[in-house]
Parts: sequence; structure tokens; C-alpha cells
Amino acid sequence: MSAQSSLPFGPIAQVDPSAPPASSTPGSEAASSAAPRLRCAERRQMFFQTVNLDALVGEDHLARLLWRLVGTLDLSAFLSPIEAREGAPGRDATDPKILVTLWCYAICDAVGSARELARLCESHDAYRWICGGVSLNYHTLSDFRVAHSEALEKLFSEVTTLLLRKGLASVERCAQDGTRVRASAGTSSFRREPSLNKCREAAREQLEQAKKLAEDPGLSAAQKKAQARAALEREARIEEALKELPKVREIKKSVEKKEQARVSTTDPEARVMKMANGGFSPAYNVQLATTTQGGVIVGVDVTNVGSDAEQMKPMLEQIEERTGQRPKEMLVDGGYDSLDVLDEAAGKGTKTYKPPRTPKNGVPISYEPHPGDTEAIAEWRARMGTEEAKEIYKERASTAEYVNAALKERQGLKLRVRGLKKVLAVVLWHALAYNLTRWIALTS
Repeated sequence: MSAQSSLPFGPIAQVDPSAPPASSTPGSEAASSAAPRLRCAERRQMFFQTVNLDALVGEDHLARLLWRLVGTLDLSAFLSPIEAREGAPGRDATDPKILVTLWCYAICDAVGSARELARLCESHDAYRWICGGVSLNYHTLSDFRVAHSEALEKLFSEVTTLLLRKGLASVERCAQDGTRVRASAGTSSFRREPSLNKCREAAREQLEQAKKLAEDPGLSAAQKKAQARAALEREARIEEALKELPKVREIKKSVEKKEQARVSTTDPEARVMKMANGGFSPAYNVQLATTTQGGVIVGVDVTNVGSDAEQMKPMLEQIEERTGQRPKEMLVDGGYDSLDVLDEAAGKGTKTYKPPRTPKNGVPISYEPHPGDTEAIAEWRARMGTEEAKEIYKERASTAEYVNAALKERQGLKLRVRGLKKVLAVVLWHALAYNLTRWIALTS
């Protein structure tokens, strides 16, 4: 008996692969042999879509809330430089309200790249809603972020003052802290004077080559301009680095270290600083002052000095100039300012809460007056020895340190620009966005 006949259901039929499948329903043989009809994805098909931009975000969406807040602010300082005017030729400028809201919302969304922001303006509903049909490119966004330093300062001061007037914050007690933020410069870009001179010669040769290429008929006008611009920018950066070199030498103590002083050819104003992770990197020192009531930023500064030792005095002056009020109490850590500054601050009505430095010889901290102490310094020592002062000082961690962490971790503060002026503009944008979100939180 064959293997096929031994099966309980009979022999296996020989099926022709090209033959249509069997069907028990009369007349369905042709239908069952055809391919199934499916609705497949076709993403290359062009089609028109009707979109109601106003319906893209809800009434309580952060983009809408920021738009309303920015609409109440004075943006006239951003309008002054605009050359396109009624009755005059020229392309219409983008409404500053759109650009201010875009950057504030982008920062709250931890977006710091102008290119990424430009892409989101085309693909993300919240950003499309803010644009309201206005097209933007990354050049416009990038230039706006750093081109209006004075207007940005005024806007930040206005928001801060309004928060104080509404009673949402108070400068009675402020906390100050500094944080090092990585600069947009590589460690290998730091060079000594002999190497900088060689780079200058190379830059000048590159500039001469760019001038010769200007007569090359094989290059387009755009290519010629790009090469000439790159050569000029490189030469300017190296010249700026050579100008910064004496400033770096001034802070060096020994003659040997002065000779070894180095400056970055990428960002001449950046300095190598000790970072939070214990390593050393090119960075800027960002200083922020925050109110303990309301948690509002009232002071912003950026330096290229790694130490906080002399940063309290200019911050107190800035707060007074910005808000018209001087803090009655200032909380800083042990690395801030000399006793002379504390004495001067006390003479102007500001009590300083700063822990005395621990003696290096292991002797316990003494809160008794030291020989030569002024009345204000003796009072400061005695004050810091009390339990009340120790409780007050704890507020520094929950204000200044928290804000520093919020800007770096939540808002993604990173420096993609170079130079103190542009870095300060970026930090001001982050502080402005933070204060606007505090305004929303305190009034909701």
C-alpha cells in the first residue's frame, strides 16, 4: 500500500499552483482568484487640507497663555529698528510678538536650536499656532535671538517689575547663585601666543586666496561671498583672541603661567573653568538672583571669571537699577565676596546671609567678633551663629539653586552662540521664559 492510500482522509490531491482556489459557492471562482482590494498608504499624493489654526491648541495651552501675556507687554523697543514702514518700499517685517512668543515657548519646550525651531514651525501644532501662517526661516529666528540686547533687557525688566507690582514676588529677600555653562568652543581651540601668531598668518593667507577666487569664473557669486566671509570671520576671531590674551595673563600669578596663557580661537571670551562634574571645560559663569517669595528671577549676569568672589556687589546694584528696590536680605554661599563688600552692603541696608569659611586647621567656626571687625561684620558673624539665620539660609537651596537647575535641566540651557554679549542674550531669554511661566503659575 502506498503512503498516500494509508492516510485516513484519502490520497493527497496534486494541486496546480497556478490554478484558482476551489470554492463551494457557485460563480465565485473568478472573484476569489483576484487579489484582495485594500486601502494602502500613498504619501506622495498631493492634497489640500483645510486647517483652522485657532483650533490647534486648547484655551489653557501654554502657547496660548504665553501669547496673551506677551501681548500685554511693551514691545516697542523691538519695533524701532524695523526699516519697513507704511508708504515705503521693502518687505514686511515679522511681528515681534510672534518671535518673542516663539522663543519663550521653545525654551519652555527645551528647544534651543534655531534650525530645530524652524522645523517645528512647519510641523508642530503649537508652533504653527503661534506663527499664525507667517513663514519663518532659521536665519530670522537666530538673528532675532541675539540682535536685540537692549530691547530684551527692557522686556525682562518690565516683566520683573510687573510681577513685583502685582504682589506675586518680593525683593525683600533674594538668593544668588552661579552656575558654569559649557561654552561653544573646544578645548583644542585654546592656543598660546606663538600658535596664535601662526594662525593669524594662515588666516591672512586664506583671505588673500579668497580675494583671488573672487575672479574665478567657475565659482558662483554666492560661493565667492561665502569664502570671503569665512576668511574674514576667521581673521577677526584670531585678532580678538590676541586682544584677550593680556586679560588672561593678568589673572595668572607666576611668570611661568603667564607665558603658558591660552585663548580660544573659536570663542576668545570663553575661559576654562572647573565644572560641576569636577572636570575643566571652556565655559561662562552665569549668575542669577531669585526672590525667595514667588521664586522670580530679578537679576541676570554673565562673566568669564570662574570665581563667584566678586559677583554679589554688581548683582545688588543690578537688582536696584532693574526694579527700583534694593534687597533687604541677600543669601549667598561661602564663595561670595569679601568682608568689605558685606560691610558696604550692610551700610546700604542689605543684610547678608553667608556662612563663615571653615578654618583650614580644623578649628571649629567661631561666631565671635574677630580683631579688626567692623560693627556690621561683627553683627554678621553673630547673626550666622543663630538658629534663625541657619533656617533662613536654607531657603537659598530651594530658590537660587533650584532656578539654576531648572534653566539647565528643564529648559535645556546650552550655549550655541559665542561671546559675552550673545551669551547674555541667550541667558536673558531663558530668564524671561522662566518668569513668564512663574507668572502663569502664580496667577492660575
